[in-house]
Amino acid sequence: MKDLDNYILEHIDEEDPVLQELDRETHLKVLGARMLSGNLQGQVLTMLSKMIQPEKILEVGTFTGYSAICLAKGLTETGKLITIEVDDELEYLSARYFEKAGLAGKIEQRIGPALQIIPEIDETFDLVFLDANKREYIDYYNLIFEKVRSGGYIIADNTLWSNKVLQKPSPDDTQTKGIIAFNNTVKTDSRVEKVILPLRDGMTIIRKK
Repeated sequence: MKDLDNYILEHIDEEDPVLQELDRETHLKVLGARMLSGNLQGQVLTMLSKMIQPEKILEVGTFTGYSAICLAKGLTETGKLITIEVDDELEYLSARYFEKAGLAGKIEQRIGPALQIIPEIDETFDLVFLDANKREYIDYYNLIFEKVRSGGYIIADNTLWSNKVLQKPSPDDTQTKGIIAFNNTVKTDSRVEKVILPLRDGMTIIRKK
């Protein structure tokens, strides 16, 4: 599998130097660096965003800003991305890289709990990316659904959750329970079309009818 991963990375576009630098600094300085999207997933997010050509993007879960930069590359000339992160200690790092990427004017950072911030946002979005607290995925989905235009997209990360979705979760494994519940909710939601890509930890692409 490692050989296949290397082959894929050798046959796609090279990683943006700013994103390379962000990846290195995240791994050096931030706990949980594996949460960073990385080159393959980042390129998929950029490609999807460029295909959609969104005017407005909402990201739930900034971390150090890698995925926000990737998504923002597909924004229209006047477009804007709002990204929400609960950890205020990461705000400076991500803001610095938004500046380095030349995207500071297109990305608006909101710091605090997403469940409090999302209801305060009076925008209609073409694209939403969910990559925050897995226990709250259903809550995010319900809060953002009416803020997504018809024909708009929701992308949810980590929806295979290290293949734990195939097993019965332990009583205290609330994150796996959250992902399973989210997947089941989306599966039975007739308002959307959906597909799960087995990319890294699973990525669900949802289109609102």
